[in-house]
Amino acid sequence: MTRLRLIWLVLAIWGSIHPMYWFVSWFTQNGWSLRTMVDAWHANAATTGLVWDLTIAAVALTLFVLVETWQRRRFLGLLAIPATFCIGVSAGLPLYLFLRSAPARP
Repeated sequence: MTRLRLIWLVLAIWGSIHPMYWFVSWFTQNGWSLRTMVDAWHANAATTGLVWDLTIAAVALTLFVLVETWQRRRFLGLLAIPATFCIGVSAGLPLYLFLRSAPARP
């Protein structure tokens, strides 16, 4: 495994664990309601702007993954889409880069 590929993997793991720690902490303190969490994301203009920033990045990443998957026929990269929408761009993007950087099959 190349160093760069290892970096993608480490970032994908970090991008999965770190946000989930904060999500679970929030749910533990405020109850397990997704609707309440979404309301909290829109508590003020700064958080609303961040939500839109990440949503647009997630949509752009999803389109990129779909186009690349269609062109390359490497369907494992599709795993980045649920990682992006269930955890965040911090998990989905490095996961896709890790999967995309795998050596080509003969």
